[in-house]
Amino acid sequence: MIALFFGSFNPIHTGHLIIADAIALEKEIEKVWFVVSPQNPLKAKESLLAERSRYYLANLATEDNPNFFVSNIEFNLPKPSYTIDTLNYLEEKYPDKKFCLVMGGDNLANLRKWKNYEQILQNYKVYIYKRPEADMNDVPKHENIHFLDVPMMGISSTLIRLRMQHKQSIRYLVPENVRIEIEKGGFYK
Repeated sequence: MIALFFGSFNPIHTGHLIIADAIALEKEIEKVWFVVSPQNPLKAKESLLAERSRYYLANLATEDNPNFFVSNIEFNLPKPSYTIDTLNYLEEKYPDKKFCLVMGGDNLANLRKWKNYEQILQNYKVYIYKRPEADMNDVPKHENIHFLDVPMMGISSTLIRLRMQHKQSIRYLVPENVRIEIEKGGFYK
């Protein structure tokens, strides 16, 4: 089964990689695909680094792990990106593959706002990792929702962008090759 880890990855960081590595250890998961979303319909577009730059940084971050793959599949789909539309497209493009979703607890709490969320829950396993800021009390209960035992980290893309804006170090928050590329490219200043 392919675990689809959707996100803006603005930028990808060590927390994303630790979560994906834990998911890759699940016995039914053969690979984790990082699906770089050009525009999340529930987030503001102004704070996003260009999609190609985020895709490039995600590839840099994952290049040494054969269990990871970075997908730009949503770049050619209508924007904003809706998970159900991407899933339907992937099912058509890869009929021999089985897919599941990976999402943070914060996204699960907002799942009822997603386009056709009932269809997602009906047809796909959803693996949830806990997030420090997520209220897990008002989440849908469903047999396809599975919680992962992954360490909670206070690392976020928002924190990295803020540190860059304040000329503070992001060392250890992102892989070293990503840090070098962010600083060289003058991203998030």
